[in-house]
Amino acid sequence: MITHDVAPGIHLITRAHVNCYVVEDDDGLLLVDAGLPKMWHEVLEALDYRGRRPDEIRGIALTHGHFDHVGFARGAQHELGIPVWVHAKDMPLAAHPYRYATERNRLLYPFTHPKSLPVLGRMVTAGALRIKGVEQTTALDVKALDLPGLPVAFHTPGHTDGHCILHFPDRDAVISGDALVTLDPYTGNRGPQIVASAATKDTAQALQSLQAVAATGATIVLPGHGEPFSGGADAAVEQALRVGAH
Repeated sequence: MITHDVAPGIHLITRAHVNCYVVEDDDGLLLVDAGLPKMWHEVLEALDYRGRRPDEIRGIALTHGHFDHVGFARGAQHELGIPVWVHAKDMPLAAHPYRYATERNRLLYPFTHPKSLPVLGRMVTAGALRIKGVEQTTALDVKALDLPGLPVAFHTPGHTDGHCILHFPDRDAVISGDALVTLDPYTGNRGPQIVASAATKDTAQALQSLQAVAATGATIVLPGHGEPFSGGADAAVEQALRVGAH
């Protein structure tokens, strides 16, 4: 599914409860996260609808290196010759997106949270188990970036060591990746929260990193899973802290 202008000039691509974003500017396009492999077709469809071309994509910025955010990155890089940026601490993970540490066993956890099974099942159908990592990555600097939308990257470790969020001050939006989601694939629960310990390396650190999300002051929070939250970053973080680790 494609939702245009979830924030000014930012378009949401959703498949199997996984999100990625197209950021549009006069001087080019930025993709944030690469979702699942089959989502590449929706990205191209969104560009065509807006009268933009694939050769206008300046690169892909990954919030982190998990499989459901690396998705089509390798294929798009090969097809277009574009850079893929990820924080240096997540470069090994982006290359091997299934090799990550979690606080709890991610294979057993869904069976104690049955609401997650339909969500995870849709992800598998959309290619979640057949993703090839991207080995040629460039370090994502934690600073204001000279990229479409003029995002500012902030390091928000916890979900992974190198997780980052991207704040778009001129668009009053923050792409929170999996630092803050509104649907947890591992529990099926909705509303602002961190991702369950079944897919998070350090939940205590992830909760601390929520302060960076709140500090953006953005009105619109665009998560890696779930619907956009338009009630403000402060309110989203407050709700996530109430939910806590799980």
